[in-house]
Amino acid sequence: MLSIVIPVYNEAESLVTLHSELAEVAGAEGYELDVIFVDDGSTDDSWKVIQQLAAVDARVRGLRFRRNFGKAAALSAGFAHSQGELVMTLDADLQDDPREIPRFLAAMKNNLDVVSGWKKVRNDPWHKVYPSRMFNALVRKLTGVKLHDHNCGMKCYRREIFDEVQLYGELHRFVPVLAASRGYRVGEIEINHRPRKFGHSKYGAGRFIKGFLDLLTVKFLTGFGQRPQHVLGSIGLVSFVIGAVLMIYLTGYWIISRMDLGIEVLHLSGRPLLLYSIALLLLGGQLMSIGFLAELFIAYHGPHGKTYSICERAGNEEKKDEG
Repeated sequence: MLSIVIPVYNEAESLVTLHSELAEVAGAEGYELDVIFVDDGSTDDSWKVIQQLAAVDARVRGLRFRRNFGKAAALSAGFAHSQGELVMTLDADLQDDPREIPRFLAAMKNNLDVVSGWKKVRNDPWHKVYPSRMFNALVRKLTGVKLHDHNCGMKCYRREIFDEVQLYGELHRFVPVLAASRGYRVGEIEINHRPRKFGHSKYGAGRFIKGFLDLLTVKFLTGFGQRPQHVLGSIGLVSFVIGAVLMIYLTGYWIISRMDLGIEVLHLSGRPLLLYSIALLLLGGQLMSIGFLAELFIAYHGPHGKTYSICERAGNEEKKDEG
């Protein structure tokens, strides 16, 4: 069974066509489909259309949020209710072509756990295309996951990934990065990107600011999620040592200046270096304290998922799973 999770936000005009295209692909390829439309607080007739589709096609299910919670929440809900071993995601605006699904599944057979789409030829305005390319280059540089289009909504996953990867905020675009950090194999294929026929983009310029902040979060989670003191403590320790060295220098100079050696007497009040030294000491102490608190939280409360990821089992462990 192939589950298809589709976040919906004011896409009533495109849903019937999208469902028809999905049904056509499933019929031609012999897929057993599980289609989940997640209405993320739409204010148009999207939910009515979803209800109508579910009434005429048993393969269609719908989830309706009480308000708009965001794409990550919609995907998370869809993943939680999916039944297939493989899960596809695509946008509801018809720009993602369902006829690409067989190519995703073929790529998954090449020992991959995640296959991401790459809109190499993108039918969007230039003010969306070029900032997106710069953002993707930054993501590749910071995370080491060499995908050309992290923002692409058309992706295919093994269902088991979402037993370990937790989505919140706007981390949906970084699922391949989070999966790769757990040891899952990630790849990509070029896909057909179609012009928009209905509605308008739900994302403005602010998404790049949010995306950058989310990227910093992902970098911290994947690099130091289990050892926060390594980064917080390191920065804090450097700050504390620099502040301490400056304070020792000022103290030593102040003492020597009062030994009648012909050196100008040092007056500490109002000196900027003294303020910088105190600030560095306080900053260093705070960062190390926060690092200790973060370590205590992880040690006693633990992360939501395991700190490891098992690929296969053999011997007695395999029999335990069967039992």
